[in-house]
Amino acid sequence: MLRNRYIVLVEDDEIMGGSLLQRLELEGAQVLWLKQMVRALGAIRTPKRPIDAVICDIGLPDGSGEELFSTLARTAIPPPFLFITGQGGIGQAVRLIKSGAADYVTKPFDMAVFLERLSLLVETHEKPLQDDDFPPVLGVSVAARRIEGLIVKAAKTSQPALIRGGPGTGKDLVARRIHDLSDRSAAPFVSVNLAREADAETALFSPACGFNGIGEGTLFINAVSRMTAQTQSRVLERLDRSFDGRLISACGNDLEALIGQGAFNSELFYRLSRIEIPIPPLNTRPEDAVWLLQRLFRKLAPRHAPGLVGIGALCEEAVRTHDWPGGGRDLRARLLRGLAMATGPLLQPSDLFPERLAGPDDMMSLAQAREAAEKAQIIAALDRTDGQIGEAAKLLRIARTTLWEKMQKLGLSGS
Repeated sequence: MLRNRYIVLVEDDEIMGGSLLQRLELEGAQVLWLKQMVRALGAIRTPKRPIDAVICDIGLPDGSGEELFSTLARTAIPPPFLFITGQGGIGQAVRLIKSGAADYVTKPFDMAVFLERLSLLVETHEKPLQDDDFPPVLGVSVAARRIEGLIVKAAKTSQPALIRGGPGTGKDLVARRIHDLSDRSAAPFVSVNLAREADAETALFSPACGFNGIGEGTLFINAVSRMTAQTQSRVLERLDRSFDGRLISACGNDLEALIGQGAFNSELFYRLSRIEIPIPPLNTRPEDAVWLLQRLFRKLAPRHAPGLVGIGALCEEAVRTHDWPGGGRDLRARLLRGLAMATGPLLQPSDLFPERLAGPDDMMSLAQAREAAEKAQIIAALDRTDGQIGEAAKLLRIARTTLWEKMQKLGLSGS
């Protein structure tokens, strides 16, 4: 996947840089290794050939990866950046992704995971997502990174995998990623969603369909909890016979209850869940909700609302605190509606959540209004200073300690 790719590596550590250089060249990539920000700046601005990706350490001897990316972004769209950071730099890496960087990995990292994320970054950049598609990864949170690790492990085996999560959590994206990263990627990937099929038996067992249509590929069965007892028995029988393909299934969080009620075969459950990948709901991953909003906005706004220049700080805060019962699909639907209804230069909470508009009987108190206005101003200052509390305090013309106390009271964070 990296053969003949042109990669710029910005890393001052001799051991880390040498290890990455050797492995990338073994993968067939052409690598330019640079150890200073100033040299990287010139090489990326005027490359010898189009750059497929930049691998960049956050800490550099004459600056930082953040400075390098920000400087490039002022005059052009930088190539895809994959940042390398220690545990203490995760907040900085997340800010960079919000600003347009592609991804980050945390030291120490597994080389297989690193290569997988780099390959995904290159492929996504080369083949832009369609207007109605979601990003191929689930987010920037610790939970999203954990899921990425499970995906890579699942791709290395042919054992059945069960993906569990509520509506709109990206179960189909995870199944597809497992297939694409596996040795079966050249074979068919067939998806059967039992929530949309009038006849599950036909979809799964007819000639050239379901089990009979994948060869050595992957069959993804979504909403397995909707199987009748007869369908469950037939799936078990098929798994007991010769089956050259790989089975991935998905469900909500209700299978144990169905097993307890006798509505789902416990033996089938154990067969399907040799590998289990749980996806937490979006409302438990607020940073992923904001990240997804930003990614979808950059993709959808130019087509649906070219007059909008960005997302307001209060809008991001509203997304962060919303329950998102429909997951990412819910977020995308609200964004499309908001883009159609927005009237100002920035997307506002009322564009995404018109039901929150105050009526005559539910006005905020003056204390609530002051707190909301103060919170919005602090968020704007933190956004402008990339989360630097000292710089934000100067903009707001208050002491750093005063700002820190207000942020603690309002549940905000910075650096």
